[in-house]
Amino acid sequence: MPDMPHPLLLGHRGSPRQHRENTLPSFQAALDSGLDGVELDVRRLADGTLVVHHDERLFDGRHLAELTLRQLAPHPVPTLEEVFGWAVDTGAYLNVELKYESVRPDDRVARTAEGLRRHGLVGSTVVSSFNPLFLAALRNVAPEIERGLLFDRWPGVMPFLAAGLGVAALHPHHSLVTPGLMDLARRRGWRVNVWTVNDVDLARRLIRLGEAGLIGDVPEVLLAAR
Repeated sequence: MPDMPHPLLLGHRGSPRQHRENTLPSFQAALDSGLDGVELDVRRLADGTLVVHHDERLFDGRHLAELTLRQLAPHPVPTLEEVFGWAVDTGAYLNVELKYESVRPDDRVARTAEGLRRHGLVGSTVVSSFNPLFLAALRNVAPEIERGLLFDRWPGVMPFLAAGLGVAALHPHHSLVTPGLMDLARRRGWRVNVWTVNDVDLARRLIRLGEAGLIGDVPEVLLAAR
């Protein structure tokens, strides 16, 4: 991975206070504000299309996994290919979170990896997930793509899980970041990218602990902390 700014600052689903989250205008607004890139969520449609959307359902209640790309209209849901093209054009760093409807990995893992390779984005992307099976599948098909383990609680098994998966980064909720966790990460060689950081004082406290990245909804908060 090339040298990145410290700390790495990423818009959480773009700049969701300005534009609808997980859309190209939201991503561009985050980049225009001075952030280094964005965090985004990947889901799979019934026809196999990979799209960028956080929830299992659209805003009108329909399940994404039951829809085709044509049936998404008029909702502004970009395809993953469109976002990869945007990242190539802008040089944005990507944190690609693989969402899932079942714990068993499907073809979105290999196809996300293939898209990153084809667009030349492997060196400027980390792929993250709460699902360790997805991260293990990604390691098998594309070990060169950096992986981040997402978590919102810290059971005792987590360090062993992260080590076994060979992740490059831990992605904890901000409430879990302690000096002890940061010390462990330094010893193991893990970067720490923290979500969702929307308070300047919190952001500055996290920076003093030495984390590698902040992910938040408000670009101005993140930039003030840097």
